[in-house]
Amino acid sequence: MHQWNSVVLGGGLALLLGALLPGQQSAIAPLLPAPAPFDGTLSVLTYNVKGLPWPVALGRASAIAKIAGRLRALRRASRAPQIVVLQEAFTAEAQELGTAAGYRYVAAGPDAGEAADGTPSRADRMFAAGARWWRGETEGRLVGSGLRILSDYPVVAVHRTAFPATACAGLDCLANKGVVMATIAVPGSPAAVDVFDTHLNSRRASRADDQRSTVAYRRQVAALTRFVRANHDPRHALIVAGDFNMGWPTARRTTPLPEARTWSHFPVDVALDAVVRNGRALDGDAAYSHRRAKDLQFFAGGERSKLEVVGVDVPFGRDGDGQKLSDHVGYVARFRLTYRASGPTP
Repeated sequence: MHQWNSVVLGGGLALLLGALLPGQQSAIAPLLPAPAPFDGTLSVLTYNVKGLPWPVALGRASAIAKIAGRLRALRRASRAPQIVVLQEAFTAEAQELGTAAGYRYVAAGPDAGEAADGTPSRADRMFAAGARWWRGETEGRLVGSGLRILSDYPVVAVHRTAFPATACAGLDCLANKGVVMATIAVPGSPAAVDVFDTHLNSRRASRADDQRSTVAYRRQVAALTRFVRANHDPRHALIVAGDFNMGWPTARRTTPLPEARTWSHFPVDVALDAVVRNGRALDGDAAYSHRRAKDLQFFAGGERSKLEVVGVDVPFGRDGDGQKLSDHVGYVARFRLTYRASGPTP
């Protein structure tokens, strides 16, 4: 596991090398309006931007540029999400989205060369022995995790780790998937927020058989749980977002949901589920994302603050012609972050 206790600012190669000096910021930030003052509501966008290189995917540079343009337009309208959690930011254009959109703080996930801590068990070695080159499982990591956390508010600590090499299946093994955490100091809030970004093994897209991809998926969820429990400060509110690739197969739905309950001493909920359960209607794109059950935002309060989801917006859904800028919907969950007057018993 890798840890930084200073801020990663400004984009570019420095994101992969660790941290820049506190107080530095991206060159483009002064060209855009300053972030709106915190009014008690924290907005978090989770978005798999499909930042895949050519020839794996075509036309992505243009799509990423449009995503950056839309984020800039939201900022100019004082509607930009304060925190953005990205997946599949593999290309240079995707990695620079934070800078292009005027975010002052950027935390990067594991790069291609980072290895997970720990010694493989006998079960790990047995699973690894089933790796096959035609599924892309023996070629090593060709790209990093593709994870980025963008923030308008100061990032005061960053932790990250890659998933174990024995916790992947199929083509997903070509990326060094893992998890990154940013502790974000929200101005005017009594406590920080711990924000996690992750991307778990796909099912059909991995080209591995269901049994092998399910085993890899469960191993990744277990690694994610260990990481969250080791790094989350119980005083802070908690948000764990990303592309969970859960879907509706029973084997997958019964893995992350029970595990999530152990991530905090306080009740852990899912943003879209909570909105529906509270009787609020989801629009077409948000309802589509909810049915798909892949892009999730888990959340919980902390000892010093409460966190409650109050709404959902979809700045990255289908356009008027029915097209999307990615194969995922990017939605914003809006949370009310309030002070907990006395420390409750979890």
